[in-house]
Amino acid sequence: MPVREKKRVVVLFGGRSGEHEVSINSAASVMAALDRDKYEIIPVAITREGRWVAGITPEQAAGGLDPAVLSGTGGGAVTVILPPDPGWRGLTVPGNGDAGQIAGEIDVVFPVMHGTYGEDGTVQGLLELANIPYVGAGVLGSALGMDKVLMKTVLARHGVPQARFLSFLRREWETDPKTVIAETEKQLGYPCFIKPANLGSSVGISKARRREELVRGLELAAGYDRKIILEEFIDAREVEVSVLGNDDPMASLPGEIIPLKEFYDYEAKYVDGLSQLKVPAELPPDTVERLRELAIKVFKALDCAGMARVDFFLRRSDGAVLVNEINTIPGFTRFSMYPKLWEATGIGYRELLDRLIDLALERHRDKNRSKTTFDLPGK
Repeated sequence: MPVREKKRVVVLFGGRSGEHEVSINSAASVMAALDRDKYEIIPVAITREGRWVAGITPEQAAGGLDPAVLSGTGGGAVTVILPPDPGWRGLTVPGNGDAGQIAGEIDVVFPVMHGTYGEDGTVQGLLELANIPYVGAGVLGSALGMDKVLMKTVLARHGVPQARFLSFLRREWETDPKTVIAETEKQLGYPCFIKPANLGSSVGISKARRREELVRGLELAAGYDRKIILEEFIDAREVEVSVLGNDDPMASLPGEIIPLKEFYDYEAKYVDGLSQLKVPAELPPDTVERLRELAIKVFKALDCAGMARVDFFLRRSDGAVLVNEINTIPGFTRFSMYPKLWEATGIGYRELLDRLIDLALERHRDKNRSKTTFDLPGK
């Protein structure tokens, strides 16, 4: 088989998530920056219902997918599936057998997806079954990074400094709200933050200063997830560090977010663009070093790969560094911190994408060195 001059890259975006629009915006930026001399780019949109559609750009997907597209008759767009068959390694049109494969064998998938069914290990599991290289963390790292409760539990085991937190199931809130409220007021007090445990981009997050706001916040978060996390309020500066690599990752210079609203919510991140980003952040050298060291520690503790952005609090009262969370597929929109931090550290957007693809291929080669059969002694 002749070696292709260009790597075939599937850019996967959209999905069944509250962060559907954010994913589309990120994918548009990624596709615009990928080097067309190096890569054959195949965009694949996942609808809100979970259908995969190849041949449609993020800009087209942003306008919605009409019935003609979903039926496979909308111009160059076609409904496809990705079989979990390591001997296939390609997209296929359902029901067409061997003749249904389109575009040929995939070299790497770039899942530019945020939130559920994209950043939580589910897509990563499918790609593992299909034995296709992909950018970003694996199944475990993705799942841990997505579930804020388990993430914080693992980080606590590794001695990572964090804010106090509580978690409840949606069922507990619905069946015994008085206990949830009482425990929150006893353990955390006001103000506090309420979040869905498995979502990002500040979707479903609220701040409670009194009981009435706590009740509204719990109702909001419960609408997005079966697990709810509550965190103590920290009067702090918000700082972020980007991480890049596999087993030997490196950390970028830190950047600071200065929200002009009460907190850095969804609109501040992706809609109004009014929040200020200081890149790099104005911090003492020892604090910068502490942030970079902790970012790498978090990345390794959660078994991440490829990329991640680690978010921190710098407590104003004493300057303490506290880890807030990790994002295993950070935003790539024009407002996004992840590429901005690497640019400030010396790696431009296009080079960053090249490195991420190379890291995906490196990790895939290393993973395939592991045996999947056991030879009995003497056989």
